[in-house]
Amino acid sequence: MTRSPSIPEQIRLELARRIVTRDILPGTRLDERQLAAEFGVSRTPVREALRMLVSSGLVSQRAHRKTIVTKPDKRALAGMFAVMAYLESLSAGLCAIAMNPRERFELERMHNDMAALVRAGDTAAYTLANEAFHNAIYDGTGNEYLAEISRHTRLRVQPFRRAQFATLGRLSASHAEHSAVVEAILRGDRNAAEAGMKAHIGLVEDAWYVYAEGVQDEGETVTADES
Repeated sequence: MTRSPSIPEQIRLELARRIVTRDILPGTRLDERQLAAEFGVSRTPVREALRMLVSSGLVSQRAHRKTIVTKPDKRALAGMFAVMAYLESLSAGLCAIAMNPRERFELERMHNDMAALVRAGDTAAYTLANEAFHNAIYDGTGNEYLAEISRHTRLRVQPFRRAQFATLGRLSASHAEHSAVVEAILRGDRNAAEAGMKAHIGLVEDAWYVYAEGVQDEGETVTADES
């Protein structure tokens, strides 16, 4: 069962969405008091949400809790995607040899259900189902520590992984990439599962950069350091 996001997570996800879609531009200062009023909460969950955004490179925090929207550092983001690809490919490979019949059946069911979301073009529902799908793969390894660090890493790249679904044809492509992984897991082919997942995360990263270029304002050069 998918856990409902906490209030700080909800705020983080909404602010991350605004930043990656450039509704909030680099160089903008995020004011805790104003955000607390907007979301109808105290400043504590807002402060926690902003701390979580720092780990994704979407904001920087300075003295006296001054929070500034920044451009994601390409080198740091590439590093996060590289680690994510390694962790997820390792997880998929372990699933191929460790998942029990019930877990395999559930993974296949989830994948088949996601096909209907692709046909409906329901990006929001597919995004949530996608995260549940990857969580099932983490859990299917039988390695709690691997599942923990995979989720932690995913949290850092989550804004970028979510945003890339806005690129044309990405839902159907994502589902096709999942098919290769699921089929390999179901037939117990560890090497193919690892290769399929590594390729999938690489394509997710590529899709993010396509998306980012598409929303980049022409001639916009403001950075946090210039504010």
